[in-house]
Formats: sequence, structure tokens, C-alpha cells
Amino acid sequence: MAQVAADISDLASIIQWLDGRGRLVRVRSEVDPAHQLAGIAAKFERGPRAVLFERVRGSAFPVFTGLYWSRELLGELFGKPVLSLPQYVAECIRDWQVNPVAPVLVRSGPVREVTEDTVDLSILPVPTHAELDGGPYFDAGVVITKDPETGIRNTSIQRFQVIGKDRLAINIDAGRHLELCLAKAAARNQVLPFTLNIGVGPGLHFAAAAPAEAAPFGTDELGIASRFHGRPLELVGSSLTHVEMVADAMIALECEMMPGEVHPEGPFAEVTGYYATVAPRPLVRVRRIHRRRHPVFQTIISGGEVFNSVGLLGEANVLALLQKQVPGVKDVYFSHGGCGFYHAVVQIAQKRAGWAKQALMAAFAAFPPLKMVTVVDDDVDIRNPADVEWAMATRLDPKHGILVIDNVFGHGLNPTFPDYLGSKVGFDATRPFPHTPNFTRAKVKPATLDGLDIEVPEIR
Repeated sequence: MAQVAADISDLASIIQWLDGRGRLVRVRSEVDPAHQLAGIAAKFERGPRAVLFERVRGSAFPVFTGLYWSRELLGELFGKPVLSLPQYVAECIRDWQVNPVAPVLVRSGPVREVTEDTVDLSILPVPTHAELDGGPYFDAGVVITKDPETGIRNTSIQRFQVIGKDRLAINIDAGRHLELCLAKAAARNQVLPFTLNIGVGPGLHFAAAAPAEAAPFGTDELGIASRFHGRPLELVGSSLTHVEMVADAMIALECEMMPGEVHPEGPFAEVTGYYATVAPRPLVRVRRIHRRRHPVFQTIISGGEVFNSVGLLGEANVLALLQKQVPGVKDVYFSHGGCGFYHAVVQIAQKRAGWAKQALMAAFAAFPPLKMVTVVDDDVDIRNPADVEWAMATRLDPKHGILVIDNVFGHGLNPTFPDYLGSKVGFDATRPFPHTPNFTRAKVKPATLDGLDIEVPEIR
């Protein structure tokens, strides 16, 4: 009997769906949340199954990870072919831009089943991932706050280091919308309230990770989640502030930042594969913990899971903008070697000379964190590193096909962009246009093995 599709707004439904599909690894032995949990999860990273740790030392709650480290898994969850996922994400964001569906406020929801009497973050199984991480981190929670001037909601994903029973330190990258909200609160000499929602579905995760170029400041990005869900996202109110929580979240923390209050934060193993440095960063006070009766804590291991969750959003945005601006662009892939963040490979069916370089420049404008862009012809598999390298080795003209841009804004977590300033490079690895016979790719005629008498021995 066919299994009922998962409700992608509800992590509990997703975990049940994964379990029924044989896509959930259950770790039943007790594990230490400091290093051991991440070390075990790494054994399954990029595989076809997510992982549920049922017994985590020091907490009554299980930990879930791996929802984003397999595009095959995500494609099956959304009911979409794997290669069409970027186009699907782009369509959802484009539909939201044209016809936004606002979230709705409901009286109650699963996240309000239990409100802790006292704030003590040690009851939660917050893991410490990498060997040199500064401590336990929330790294998969969705932040919801409001513009202090307009009241328009803003959502994002940040990292939070646990530094006390009711204290966190947050990293906010330069230029993020949350930084703008905090600056507006500072100008008014006000605290900035927000909620941190842990254990949510991928629609909300994608809404929170949407690039600023796709979801400008002043738009309620939570509507993107409504588009993925097929119905309005449900929020529940707070008794402390005017900022809502996600009704279906596993756990929600009601928090506030006082502008100017800082605390050392870091190090933390980031998307780059390097440790983010220790620096004074905003201090967060946790005022209340809400949760389900039986919550599951969600965490993301830096690596393939970040490459996919961020990469899909980046690909979707770059693809949508390039197809509007550059004739012939067919596909975009953010490579895992580029951390799903820094290297885009663009596939183009050339229409005239010069458009490959046009695609290079447009890609950098569409997604500022990019450091490298490689443009190839439509006979190259952009998801196959060997095929892309072949195009670079046989079609790239180093004298005319390399574009270097100096002293330009980039992503501060990339160590080659100190203070967010560095150099970017683009590679035009396409054939000269118009095409000449010496660049025609050799290929064999497809054949079938059906009906042939062939013996294939086992290798001994």
C-alpha cells in the first residue's frame, strides 16, 4: 500500500515518513552530545537516510539530523525529480513574490503544549559538533523577529552558542536583515525581541535561508513557507512580546537582544570547513522555553547538509535571474567543493558570442557570496566535477576566458574575504562561438544489451 505523503510543515510527520520509507537510521544506544553524536552522524553524511538519536546523555529528548544532506531524499520528500529541485524552489519563491500568502495566527499549537517553569537550556540536547567548537550550538533554528519601525516580520537562520542556562551568543553576518533590525532597535534604545524555532520543516527552512536578492528587506519571508506548504504558515502568539512562534515547531525559545551587549562567541566549524573565529558578538537572553510534550531537537552538521540547504536556494535565485537576463542559460549548480555557497557552475546553450561572460557577471550580481563562477556549454554535465574539469582543460582560453574582479564584497566566513572584501574569479569554459568542428565532442552511438548473449563474470 502506498504511504501517505509527509506533511512538510511538521517535522514529526517527516520523521514518520522517513521511517516508513527506510530512510531513517535509528541510533538506540546512548550517545554523548559533545562530539560523539556528530561523529556518528558523519558516518551517514550525504547518504540516503537521515539519523535519529533516541537517547542523548543529559536530556530526555532525541536529536534528529540529516534531512538536507541528500538531494535524492529531498526530491522524494517533495515528490520532485532531483534535478528539478532548484527549478521547483525558484518557482515557489517566484509565486510568493507575485502572490504572497501571509501566515495566519492561530490560538494554540503543538509548540505551546509545555511551557517550562524556569529557563534552563541544559534540559535540551544541544550538541557540540567539531573538535575545536567553543561549546554547544543551536544551528538549525529559525529566527523570527519584527522590524522595530514597520512591524514587518523577518526570518533567518543564525548560529547560537550556549553560554549559560538562559544566555546565548549569536553570530550575525554583515549585511543580514537581522543586523538591520538590531540597528533600528539600537536607534530607538529598545531591546529586539525574537523567537528561535527549532525542529521545523524544509519549507520554513528555505524561507529563512532565502537570499536577500530574492526576498528583500521589508517583505515577510514567512510567506515563502506558505507556498511550500500549500497553505498559510501557522503562528502562535506570545504572552511576552509581539513576536510570534511557529505553531508546528518542536521547540521555541522567546529571546531578546539588548543592542550593545556582547559576549565572546566561537570558534565554530562553519560551511567553509574552517573554524569561525572568536569575537565579541551580540548577547541573547532567553526568557521562556516552549515545547511539544515529546519534542525532537534538530541539528545540522556542517558539510553536505549545509551545502544542499543553502545551495538549492542559491541555485534557484541565480537560475531565475540569469534566465531573465542571459539568453540560453539552462541550469545552475552550486558545487559541494565550493561549500554549496562559493562556486556556481552555469550551463548555457550559446546564442551568440559574449553571452558566456555576461552569465559570469550576472551570476556574481545574483548571489554576492559567490567567489567563483564557471560557465560551460550544454553538452557538459555540471554536476560531474570531472566533466566540468574537462571543459576547463579543453575549452578555457586562459588569456581571454578568465575574469578577475578585485576588491569586491564577499562572504565574511570565507577566510579569503577578510572584513568581507576580496577577489572573485570567473571562468569561461565554453566553446568559441560560432562553433567550429574541432570543438565537437566525441560520443558513441547508444546501444542496448537487450537480446544479446553476454556473460559477465563475478570478480573474485
